[in-house]
Amino acid sequence: MAPIIQTENISHVYSAGTPFELAAIRNVRFQVEQGEFLGLMGHTGSGKSTLIQHLNGLLKPTAGRVLFQGEDIWSSPKKTRAVRFQVGLVFQYPEYQLFEETVYKDIAFGPKNMGLSDGEIDERVRWAAGIVGLEGSQLERSPFELSGGQKRRAAIAGVIAMRPEVLILDEPTAGLDPRGRQDIIGQIREYHRERGAAVVLVSHSMEEIARTADRIVVMSGGTVAMDGTPREIFRRAEELHGMGLAVPEVTAVMLRLHSLGLDVDPAAYTMEEARASILSLKGGCARA
Repeated sequence: MAPIIQTENISHVYSAGTPFELAAIRNVRFQVEQGEFLGLMGHTGSGKSTLIQHLNGLLKPTAGRVLFQGEDIWSSPKKTRAVRFQVGLVFQYPEYQLFEETVYKDIAFGPKNMGLSDGEIDERVRWAAGIVGLEGSQLERSPFELSGGQKRRAAIAGVIAMRPEVLILDEPTAGLDPRGRQDIIGQIREYHRERGAAVVLVSHSMEEIARTADRIVVMSGGTVAMDGTPREIFRRAEELHGMGLAVPEVTAVMLRLHSLGLDVDPAAYTMEEARASILSLKGGCARA
């Protein structure tokens, strides 16, 4: 099966031809598979935010092509517009983009621009609100009366109400407390399960990425530096540290135990894996 999104050696230069010219990404080959949950990592300035803005046509590559379902998203204005509904992008701190009189109208904004009927818009608004945990009574309130976490949920609901086939989220849990972060990730996973959509999660939290991603892409210096399963990526802890990134805390502990001579799995990245590895070691010692 062909990837739902792929880039063919795309580059993007900001302020080309001026003294402020900056090559943000260079010859990036990147793809998102149908229905996968992809984690996108990279230090500040690595190019990941520029990359994701190409995936739904907010930015046009200076060179190269972006394909959605095998077609160049810039092949026609009609195609570009359609992709912006099919590839939903949630920016960091999306609550700052709320602007309508009510939460209902804010969530309905995207479906309305899709030209859907009033009945279909209503169904999608209430469905999206339910996914993110907003109650029906909150839909008629001003979004500015909501708490910070509720605003975040409303903003995410406004994107998923369009039912995109690819949902991209840039640091969706930034600034939230642990419970809020857990809730948001749970809601994103619920959308992923219910719709079978592909999800691209941009995050600095190694724990979030480890718990959710099927595959991880690491950006560095405007290019793709690593691409693999969480186990494959976190096994390369020293390289990640060189890029200013860390591994999940549980992996750091297992690496330390391994460096001390214990025969544990240094690539374990979940508590369950670490526990099984340590218990196996204990059993082996007991048998010995």
